[in-house]
Parts: sequence; structure tokens; C-alpha cells
Amino acid sequence: SYTAMSALLLTAFGLHANHPRASRATATAGPPSALVPITEGSEELEATAIVNVLRRAGWSVTLASVGVADGAPVLCARGQRLLADTTIEEAKLVSFDVVAIPGGMPGAERLGEDASVIACLRKQREAGNWYGAICAAPAVALAPSGLLPPQATCHPAFESTLAEAGVSAADLSMRVVVDDEWRCVTSRGPGTAIDFALKLVEVVEGPEAAAAVGAPMVLPRNAAALL
Repeated sequence: SYTAMSALLLTAFGLHANHPRASRATATAGPPSALVPITEGSEELEATAIVNVLRRAGWSVTLASVGVADGAPVLCARGQRLLADTTIEEAKLVSFDVVAIPGGMPGAERLGEDASVIACLRKQREAGNWYGAICAAPAVALAPSGLLPPQATCHPAFESTLAEAGVSAADLSMRVVVDDEWRCVTSRGPGTAIDFALKLVEVVEGPEAAAAVGAPMVLPRNAAALL
């Protein structure tokens, strides 16, 4: 049943009904909101997985282009073109519950070098709102700007950067890591993008909300044990 599947997902993704992280207070009125910036060279699987899962959860999600003319398609790392909802210049004027940075190279590096993207991330940090990064982004977007939390993970190819910053080997081996104090979620790559997005739902709305989104997606029961 749907209820049984939700319960299985609570277990599979390490979610707990009495989880302390989630707060239903959001940055704006209405459903939770998220900003996902993309630029040329961003990893399209990660970007689309984040947007798709959060929209399945009923969130208001803004896909914002960086360094691309308004209305122009964004050529991603594997050749797929995505159409953004707006530009980062417009998006940075709005408050969001979550800002999530996809990986991909050189996209993640370009996002980390963009002043508007970093301003959005700093705004989250200063307001105590959630932000996150996946794949290369924790190493090349968060770390250079002082936004990498002590507890984090990233793509295996960039682990040395996080290890030099003091991140533990145990955290680096995890599919998704949450730093509650910094209110930051990080993850490893395309294969963990759904886990990452569901974790964003969890930290904002609670584990039951995340499980309810995951249940109809027919995810493997042992999803948390993969990799």
C-alpha cells in the first residue's frame, strides 16, 4: 500500500518520524520555495532531479540561468539544453527556503565564481535558511567562499579538497550529509540527486513529507545502502 511504501522509504532513506531538523516555518508565505541556479556546464541530471522532486513535493521552484541571456537555453554538461524560469539577477531579489547548487564541470565552478549566486548562498547562511550543493559544487562553489560546512560530502573526484578542509572520511563516503548547525545539505553526484532532493524536502517539511514524495517514484528499498 501507499502507506506501507512510505514507511519503507522512511527506513530506506534514514528518515525518522520524530526527526528534529524540520521546521514548517518557511521564508515566504505559501508552499516552500527553492532556487536552483544553472549555467553552461551544469550537470543536467542533477539540476532536473532537484527541480522535479521538489515540484513533486508541491514546492515553488525557480530555475535561474547564470551568465546566459534571459530566455536563452542553457547548454549543460552532457549536451542537454534547459530553459530557465528567470535569471539569477531577478532571482536574487527574492527570498527562498532553499538554494540548491547542482554540480557538473565547469558549471559548478562558474556558479561558484558568480557574485549573485554567492550572494544568494550567503543570504541563506545569514538568515539561517537551508542551502545545499551536490557533486563538484561543495568543493568548487562552497569551499572557496567559506560556505562549506564541517560536515559535508562531494563527488569522489573532489574529495581531496574537502579532506584538506577537515571533512571526515566517514562523511565523504556518505550519499547525503546534513550539517544541522550550518543548515547545509551536500551530496555526491548524479546517482544521489534524488536522495539529495528528498533530503531537502525532509529538512524543511519533515520525513513524512519526503517519504510521501518518494513512495510513488518506485525507489529501491535499499536506496540508502547503494554505493
